[in-house]
Amino acid sequence: MTTPIDPALVGTRTEEFSTSAERGRLRFFAEATGQTDPLYSDLDAARAAGHPDLPIPPTFFFCLEMDNPNRSDFLTQLGVDVRTILHGGQKFTYHAPAYAGDVLTFWTEVTDVSSKKGGALQFIVRDTHVGVSGKPVATLTSTIVVRDPKAAR
Repeated sequence: MTTPIDPALVGTRTEEFSTSAERGRLRFFAEATGQTDPLYSDLDAARAAGHPDLPIPPTFFFCLEMDNPNRSDFLTQLGVDVRTILHGGQKFTYHAPAYAGDVLTFWTEVTDVSSKKGGALQFIVRDTHVGVSGKPVATLTSTIVVRDPKAAR
């Protein structure tokens, strides 16, 4: 059995990191996800709609979170073997728009730890907070499932 995840980890935070999205990356994402609204790929259309630049599509924050140069450290520091994890869910809460060129700051906090099936499945819920100039833009809530590789299937 894997080591139980300590409930005392609730409240644990990662260090902040910052990144930004450039227009070409946003255009590529819009195309790759089938977004046909020119608001996300045409600067003139975005400005005509009252935006200062291309808006960052809602789920693109998850992609930007992957820019964290220390992204694998989070689970390692919790003692989780990445070979035993599954993606259990994702939820996005939006607070304000963000745009191409904005410098976005990310930090993550463990908000819940639980288990099921006698510890064969453990759950880590974390909130990743995204901000621009100290103001909240989005909260990305994700659930990571840690499975015991020795548990009966």
